[in-house]
Amino acid sequence: MRRARSLLVVVPLLALALVSTACDDDLFELDWTSFPDTVVLYSLANPQLQRASAFNFNSRTAVRIEVPGATGQWDVALDTRAGQLVLLPPGALGVTSRARVASLPGQSFAQVQEAPADTLLYSASAAVPVNLNTTYVVRTDTRSTQFGGQCVYFGKMQPLAIDVPAGTMEFVYDVSPVCNDRRLVPPDSIK
Repeated sequence: MRRARSLLVVVPLLALALVSTACDDDLFELDWTSFPDTVVLYSLANPQLQRASAFNFNSRTAVRIEVPGATGQWDVALDTRAGQLVLLPPGALGVTSRARVASLPGQSFAQVQEAPADTLLYSASAAVPVNLNTTYVVRTDTRSTQFGGQCVYFGKMQPLAIDVPAGTMEFVYDVSPVCNDRRLVPPDSIK
């Protein structure tokens, strides 16, 4: 009986100590590191079908959209329209998706630290022209979490090289691993 009383006193004190020492820490804050990488996409107009024309930001993979099962597995595709390379959100090809693309002309990859909150800046179904001096923010399609929830993720990309006749674009990208968070750089990197 005496031992049970001791536990009744000790357990709340331990809990209080943990709470007071962790007041400044967000228990749900994900510690992450920026990891920019590059990829090359090929225009849907390219006659060689064995090349990736789309990109999945959450899994950080290039996707061939003409293969079975690719629907819903990508967030943006590259195409050629009116002699110019364009980015297509899935809605531009009639695919139901929450993926969106926003164009931020004149902003460098490093300057874009947070995805725009204004949903009117994002294209859900229209082609977005590709330009070298533009950074693009991509909101991914909805992804299921391991806990049964639903998330969208935000990533950014900037073209490094564009070849319209060949229908190719090389770009640098990074994506936040934090569910529904518009920050595009780790919290300790925000200036």
